Amino acid sequence: MKTIGLLGGMSWESTASYYKVINEGVKGALGGLHSAKICLYSVDFEEVEALQDAGDWAAAAELLGRAAASVEAGGADFLMICTNTMHKVAEDVEAQLSIPLLHIADATAEALTADGISKVGLLGTRFTMEEDFYTGRLSDRFGLEVVTPDARGRGDVHNVIYTELCRGEINPSSRERFVEIIGELKAKGAEAVILGCTEIGLLVGPSDTSVPLYDTAAIHAAKAVARAIG
Repeated sequence: MKTIGLLGGMSWESTASYYKVINEGVKGALGGLHSAKICLYSVDFEEVEALQDAGDWAAAAELLGRAAASVEAGGADFLMICTNTMHKVAEDVEAQLSIPLLHIADATAEALTADGISKVGLLGTRFTMEEDFYTGRLSDRFGLEVVTPDARGRGDVHNVIYTELCRGEINPSSRERFVEIIGELKAKGAEAVILGCTEIGLLVGPSDTSVPLYDTAAIHAAKAVARAIG
């Protein structure tokens, strides 16, 4: 079994989900007392968020690069960045490593295309929804057409992520708003919706809407299990 490298803490709420899903996946596949071999580095999200807010992505890449190097030194065979937004600096981080990086957008796009989805809605932070590092990768590499909420919707989603979900707060009113936004994406022609922030799956799930939801954290974790035991 390969050792999975996790770069987490962004936020720790979703990193805990990664740890649980990965270990459940290994146990389900191998049985017995098997669990995953994991090397985890959890950063202080306060420091990362401050760099995001300042737009200092170079410093953020340097911070994550050092952390990723520690994960590699700890024996990881491949690396996962346990957040969508910080894949903005994924190429910079990977350039500092000799082990491969398992990209969250690639794993998600592969799941979508396998299911025959061609037009998909995207929820996430403003960075993920509005910048090209994520939507461009989905369209350029996988031919997916991506639609996002309107300006008000993007603001609502972003604010809920940072002021509630990353702090472990789950509010029914926010769930209702997310379901409303998902409905708006469906009206724009989305065949499914990507939960493009690893915390969103803590708030909404398949029981909340008839629109197919693709939880990036769960998909990313499942991909890691397959690579680790493949």
